[in-house]
Amino acid sequence: MLVHPTHERLVALGLAGMAKAFEEQRTSPDLAALTFEERVGIMADREAAERDTKRMTTRLKFAALRQNACVEDIDLRTPRGIDRALLARLIAGDWIARHNNLAICGPCGVGKSWLACALGHKACRDGRSVSYQRVPRLFEAMALARGDGRHARLLKSLARVELLILDDWGISVLTQSQRIDLLEMLEDRNGRASTIVTSQVPVDQWHEVIGDDPTLADAILDRLVHNAHRLNMTGESMRKIAGKQALDADKNPVNS
Repeated sequence: MLVHPTHERLVALGLAGMAKAFEEQRTSPDLAALTFEERVGIMADREAAERDTKRMTTRLKFAALRQNACVEDIDLRTPRGIDRALLARLIAGDWIARHNNLAICGPCGVGKSWLACALGHKACRDGRSVSYQRVPRLFEAMALARGDGRHARLLKSLARVELLILDDWGISVLTQSQRIDLLEMLEDRNGRASTIVTSQVPVDQWHEVIGDDPTLADAILDRLVHNAHRLNMTGESMRKIAGKQALDADKNPVNS
């Protein structure tokens, strides 16, 4: 089948969505009854949808979320101490517009990282830039960047992100260089962007995690916690629950 010159021109102009809609209209007799304005409107809507999809794909790729999670799949049936009213406000996303932070704390396996990634995914859908970082690897990357001259550029890129997810905070006590890096990063973001921190350590023990420099610890916590929502999760590990369910399913297979 010959390609229509208008289709080629739309593709050349970078209007892939309109080009697809144009071909669909040419090959669909049902659309012939539509008015000119309606047909152009369909093409414009298709182009807008294509561009939205591309932007969403780009944001998710940049975010590099650890978990394939979305807020619609949050499990509220399993008792985990999740404040539903707070969760609803977090999903709405106004706290990001106000540049507030979020601390998600709880024992291992209760779903802290999954929930943080679900909120990150929702932020991407809302058109916001997101970056997921595991704290130990981030500090390793910052140490390497300091050695090869990329340190300032890395800090600048972290400052620009509208929602930064710092996962696995508090695994070990910070070194002096890590404390300084963290303070610089939070100072650049303070009042300008939002940060989610997940940790097995309760917020009231974070001072000890930062280390034995009380001046830096106070400065870091002031920028991280003073405007932070707190979501304290409890309960049994979701991985253990899933494992038990899988074992039960193996022991009691459903007869087909």
